[in-house]
Amino acid sequence: MADETLLMLVREIRGKTLKQLADVGPEQARFAPAGLVNSVLWHAGHILVVNEHLGVVAATHGTPSYPAGYFETFSWKSAPATVTDWPELRDVIKLLEEQKAKLEHFVAGAPEEVLAGVTDPARGRTLRYSILHGLHDEAGHQGEIHLLKKLWTKQNTPI
Repeated sequence: MADETLLMLVREIRGKTLKQLADVGPEQARFAPAGLVNSVLWHAGHILVVNEHLGVVAATHGTPSYPAGYFETFSWKSAPATVTDWPELRDVIKLLEEQKAKLEHFVAGAPEEVLAGVTDPARGRTLRYSILHGLHDEAGHQGEIHLLKKLWTKQNTPI
C-alpha cells in the first residue's frame, strides 16, 4: 500500500515549487542581490539535482536523468558565482515536472519494505528518509525563491 503521507508531500511541496516558478521571467530567474550568488534559477536547479539523488536515484538504483553539467551547476558542491553557461528556467521547470511524475509513480507503488529499506547504513537512513530529506530541502529553498522574488519586485518597482 502506498505511503499516502509521503505521496501527499511529493505533490504538495513540488506543486508549490512549480507554482512559485510559474511567473518568473528570464531576467528575474538570474537575479542575485548584492552579496549573494544564488538566484531563483540556481535554487530551482538545486531542487532538481538534490531530489534526483535522494529520491529518484536512491529509489531506482539508476543514474541521474538531468542533463550533463547540471551537477556542477546546481549541486551542493556547485559554485554559482563561477557558472557562465546557465540553462533556461523553463527547461529546469520541465525537468521538475517530469521528476514530480517519477516520484509520484514510485511512491504510489513502493511497498513498505522498500521505503523502509536502509540506503545509508552508516547513518541508518532509509529510502523514506532520503525522499523526505530531499523534500524538506526543497521546502527550504522555496523560502529562498520567495524572498528573491520579493527582492526583485522591490528593486524593480518604481517609487
